[in-house]
Amino acid sequence: MPAGAAAPPLADAVNAWFAGAARPLPWRAAEVSPWAVLVSEFMLQQTQVARVTPRWEAWIRRWPTPADLAAAPPAEAVRAWDRLGYPRRALWLHRAASAMVERHGGEVPRELDELLALPGVGPYTARAVAAFAFGERHPVVDTNTRRVIARAVLGHGHPGPPSTTRDLAAMSSLLPVADAAARTFNAAAMELGATVCVARAPACDRCPIAAQCAWRAAGYPDHEGPRAPRQARFEGSDRQVRGLVMRELRATHRPVARGELASIWPDAEQLDRAIETLVGDGLAVVGDDGLTLPAA
Repeated sequence: MPAGAAAPPLADAVNAWFAGAARPLPWRAAEVSPWAVLVSEFMLQQTQVARVTPRWEAWIRRWPTPADLAAAPPAEAVRAWDRLGYPRRALWLHRAASAMVERHGGEVPRELDELLALPGVGPYTARAVAAFAFGERHPVVDTNTRRVIARAVLGHGHPGPPSTTRDLAAMSSLLPVADAAARTFNAAAMELGATVCVARAPACDRCPIAAQCAWRAAGYPDHEGPRAPRQARFEGSDRQVRGLVMRELRATHRPVARGELASIWPDAEQLDRAIETLVGDGLAVVGDDGLTLPAA
């Protein structure tokens, strides 16, 4: 940059970097359908890209449209979800597919309010689909985006607890006016946070906005404000027990008796609690012969 020249706007610099640094993720390909984008957004919630990619590819091969998934039993969606975690997402995705068949002719709706009305689609997923599948100008904010904004704009080492109103306003203030540039910046800011401005040991020497980063300019001060809550330890948790029960239910097409499950976890009270919550979430059904995945 010539001496005395003004630094480019943050979004312009990040978008220019993204043009050469974007990972070739399959759901970013130009030819993918809005349905394929929506499936990726469901799967990527709290799940690493490396784990999602093969499951997404298998899912799209098996159910390339919402109608294909809606025609399958919910149990098959849960089985195909396999070990991605948070299997309720599989049920919600199945319900969303059914709703699209009933309300939208089997197509993913374009309008934000129609996306928000789908089962399991929250503010983040709706905006992500509207932006990435349809090119609409909406701010899209995930954990990585929040970290980039906290550091580059606010000068904080870590973002505070999430706030939908505050986070969307912060991203909106940075979003380019043009739809195409806004779509790119939504993806580029996420990519920057996921690959360069990571939570620990950020690679500031490779950052396209290092010269504009408020946190770097301030000397990387320690974060003294509130932080987003950390997830509880997995080992020994009810989440682990739920996962073990789900593993047994996915592995068979017959009812699994409560006595058969006793061997997977020594704490009978915790096992009962896990089963109770799975039934409450609709992921397991109690019958005369034992537990099964949902059939309808």
